Order: sequence, then structure tokens, then C-alpha cells
Amino acid sequence: MAITEHDVEAAHGGPTATPSIDGIPLTAKEVTLRLPPTFESVEDERLHRKQKLAGALRLFGRFGFSEGVAGHITVRDPEFPDHFWVNPFGMSFRHIKVSDLILVSHSGDVVYGTRAVNRAAFVIHAAIHAARPDVVAAAHSHSPYGKSFSTLGIPLAPITQDACIFYGDHTVIQAQGGAVVLEEAAGRELAAEFPSGKAAIHQNHGIFTVGETVDEAAFWFISMERSCQAQLMAMAAGEPIEIRDEYASYTREQTGYPLAGWFSFQPMWDEIAASEPELFD
Repeated sequence: MAITEHDVEAAHGGPTATPSIDGIPLTAKEVTLRLPPTFESVEDERLHRKQKLAGALRLFGRFGFSEGVAGHITVRDPEFPDHFWVNPFGMSFRHIKVSDLILVSHSGDVVYGTRAVNRAAFVIHAAIHAARPDVVAAAHSHSPYGKSFSTLGIPLAPITQDACIFYGDHTVIQAQGGAVVLEEAAGRELAAEFPSGKAAIHQNHGIFTVGETVDEAAFWFISMERSCQAQLMAMAAGEPIEIRDEYASYTREQTGYPLAGWFSFQPMWDEIAASEPELFD
């Protein structure tokens, strides 16, 4: 007697049998993507911003971006957008907690907290926040590769996928290059050369990044610092080959938008939040 198709199907569990692992059928699943949270109150949003700020500062410390008392990350208050939260002057990035953060007005007054603000942090960041309503958070530190690269007075070249994030979306600022920016007029001059884009290379000083969230600004900074390192290494080894304009532009469009920056920061946030929970205090 011949073996029929029905016999073959029966031997393998029938035509509707589906392979599985641990009882889970191997069929197409609906998947979800992590997205920025929404908030029921301004108090909840304020706390969230402060937690992310404390975590980002600790990550900067972990990555070796500190240089004495230099460096700061700021984020607008959600209720009072002409005020920003910032790390206090003279405190280690590695030790920052939510309760340590101070609130500073655009006129330079500390209105929440009792510790001093870095004058340069106020002058530059207040000018950027005032000139750029699109900027919610801004980051700067005297990181080793960023300040080394800034001495060249050139933009990042599109020599790696990661560098393409900044292709055509950052600027080189020459105003006040190398000088300590302590006067408000000097801060406004610097901000005037940074009217758009996610990042700036301040000549003989270092790098600045901005974003719609702390997460985005922090990730752009970390990525730009590493891209500065990669270009310095490539230039030391020879003549780097640049990625074609259309490829670099396409890569930036796919990886350099605000949500992509926010999303790319989340693994770092998860790590610092789990390993240093005291940041929430």
C-alpha cells in the first residue's frame, strides 16, 4: 500500500502542528520598543529629569570625562523653563545624587539648593538655553579626546558610522576659543555660533552637545568623544578615507535623530541605575 500525504502529515503531528520551544510556539510575535516615558504631573517629570541628570553625570565620571572642577550637564526645569538643574561647583561627577543638584535661573542665581554654581557653566549654558528653545539639556566636559580634537579647529569627518551621527549637524566655534568664559557677553557670543545642530566643537576648549532630553545630550557627548578619539587615531595612522556624502547623510538620518539618541543611552542608564542606586537619593 502506498504512503499518502495524509499519512506523512499524521506522522508529523498533522497539518496544523507548530514547532515550539519551552511550550512557546515559534510563530511571528508582536514586539515592542522602549520609548520615552510620559508623566502625570510636572513633579514626576522634574524628578525624572533630575534622576537622569544625576545618572548621566555619574557616567561621565565613570568614563573619565572629569577634569578637576570642570564640566557640567544641565536640564531645563519642566515647570520653569528659564531655570536649569545642574551639578554643583566642585563636586565629583562620580558622587552626584539627585539631592545634590541645584536649580539656577538664567540670571545666574541659585534658587534651589545651597551650593555654588560653576560660573562658566552658568554663562555658557544659560546663553545656549536662552538662544535655543529646542534645547532641553546640554552637556560639556573637558574630556581628553574632545579637548585634544578641538585644538585642530576642524569638524569631525565622516570616517565611521558613528561619526556620521554628526555629519552636517555640528559646528566649530572659534569665538572665545581657549579662554575661560566668565562674562555673559562672551557666553552669548559663543551661543550665537551654535544656532542649530546637536553638537559643537569649541576651539581649544572641548565639545558641547545638546538634546531634547538628558539622555540624548549625554549620548551624543559620549559618542562624539569616542568619534574624536577614533579620528585622532586614524589620522595618526595615515589618511582616513571618508564615507561618501550620500551614505553619510543616510546614516545620520537613520541614527542621528532625537529618539535614536535617547534610545541609545538606555543601556548605559540601566547599568548606572542598577550598579549605583544611591544616585536616586
